[in-house]
Amino acid sequence: MQLTDALTRRYATKAFDPSKTLPEAVVEQLLALLRLSPSSTNIQPWHFIVASSAEGKARLAKGAAGSYSYNQSKILNASHVVLFCARTQIDDAHLQKVLAAEERDGRFTTAPEIKTAAHNTRVNYLKEHIYAKKDVPHWLEKQLYLNMGSFLLGAGLLGIDAVPMEGIDPMILDAEFALNERDLTAVAAVALGYRAETDFNAKLPKSRLGAEDIFTLM
Repeated sequence: MQLTDALTRRYATKAFDPSKTLPEAVVEQLLALLRLSPSSTNIQPWHFIVASSAEGKARLAKGAAGSYSYNQSKILNASHVVLFCARTQIDDAHLQKVLAAEERDGRFTTAPEIKTAAHNTRVNYLKEHIYAKKDVPHWLEKQLYLNMGSFLLGAGLLGIDAVPMEGIDPMILDAEFALNERDLTAVAAVALGYRAETDFNAKLPKSRLGAEDIFTLM
């Protein structure tokens, strides 16, 4: 599928067909999208809870209670739902885990001193957000949204329908999955599957601002 075709086809799916599930090969590609997404200094401050069973989706649907109840059917009827969780802080254990993975994957074989430089760069950026900008949780959530953007595009290119949902209660989901104990917090979810015939949004034309409104070409 061409990129522009995928961008035109994809939309925020409002109703999923509960009888259709994603093929395992597609799921594997979607998980690769989550794992291979870029992040600032390769800090990878995330964790993903992926629900495909009825029990798993029911647990995620607990976060769509009260004023967010309009999202319950999306979660329960989708083939798969991904809960995007961000780290609330970056400790030395996480920094060392990232560094060890980079070494394992061969990023430092040609110039070993690059290992020290990579670690120091990450630490310096982290210190800037701790002490100068004082916005570590916000900075880490930004990386999560970078991931979500590429995830939605990738799903579109695979012909999979999806909807991002900030309409969930993070506190409920943090408690449900004991996220805070692991220095994590729920941020948003993405439901994936195949659109239902009853989805009103599938029949509406896509609407975006004109190119003249958003581009300055120099």
